[in-house]
Amino acid sequence: MTPSDVVPPYPADDWPIATCLHGIPTAGRDGVPLHDAEPEAWRAVFREVADVGFDRIELADSHLRPADYDPGRRDELLKLAAEYGIAIPSLHVARRSVIMPGHEQANLDYAHRSIDAAAAWGMEVFSTGLHQPFSAAQRSALWFWTAPGPEDPDDPEVWAAAVSRLRELGRHAGEVGLKMSLELYEDTYLGTAAGAVRLIEEVGLDNVGLNPDVGNLIRLHRRVEDWRELYARTLPYANYWHLKNYHRDEAADGSWFSSTPATLETGLINYRQVIKDAVAAGYDGILLMEHYGGDSLGVCATNQRYLRGLLPRKDRS
Repeated sequence: MTPSDVVPPYPADDWPIATCLHGIPTAGRDGVPLHDAEPEAWRAVFREVADVGFDRIELADSHLRPADYDPGRRDELLKLAAEYGIAIPSLHVARRSVIMPGHEQANLDYAHRSIDAAAAWGMEVFSTGLHQPFSAAQRSALWFWTAPGPEDPDDPEVWAAAVSRLRELGRHAGEVGLKMSLELYEDTYLGTAAGAVRLIEEVGLDNVGLNPDVGNLIRLHRRVEDWRELYARTLPYANYWHLKNYHRDEAADGSWFSSTPATLETGLINYRQVIKDAVAAGYDGILLMEHYGGDSLGVCATNQRYLRGLLPRKDRS
């Protein structure tokens, strides 16, 4: 089957595209974290998101932890989001690896509570991964990906534990009607195409797939897999997708590397081709616009407009 033979799952204008909230401070000017602020504090957030043209957001636990949120306040917040036409279809839990030394059970319990909360909020996707909190070097760097962070060990027992715990979470997610998506991330068992695919296949659940965030890998200041190969191997397993891009340059002899955030259109990855490949592979999930630095929300809005022009239309031959 060629890309032109594929019937897209949505008209281009209706494909679900959401934005991250990287451009929204995690605390108000009064210093109160958004998680602890009254739902009304989110009014400005929803207004700003709607003003740049989004009707969906990904809720990351950096901004609000549904697992630790009062149901009454949840309902107030969802009502406020609806006033601005904003849906919240996905929860992203980051840096709570279920194999993080000394935190395995606590992070596993938190993930279970997050899954239940995502279902109670009416979400569709529970997104997570195996990345851990930033190292001291990452916290002090201009761009965190230029400094070394934690690494998953080359240890069969830890690998087996990752598979077992992620399978446990995947089953729970399936029982409450959620997809679970695992994000590509450097130096974890999801840090290479081969490792990510192997992990998904060993978890072995239909509702558990990959978040093929190739941008997390091409930004690294080291030799990396070719973005074409990364997508070719991971897109068939994708069920949720963070999309971002970077300018990248490197010396042929491997003596230096550099990267900076870019729009989807101008960076290293050719998303015109990747979107064709994704649709041909049967991808029909949410597209999540993500960007670090500058006016993150503005760049995400620019990326959404660009992406709408790439998505296939049912009336297009």
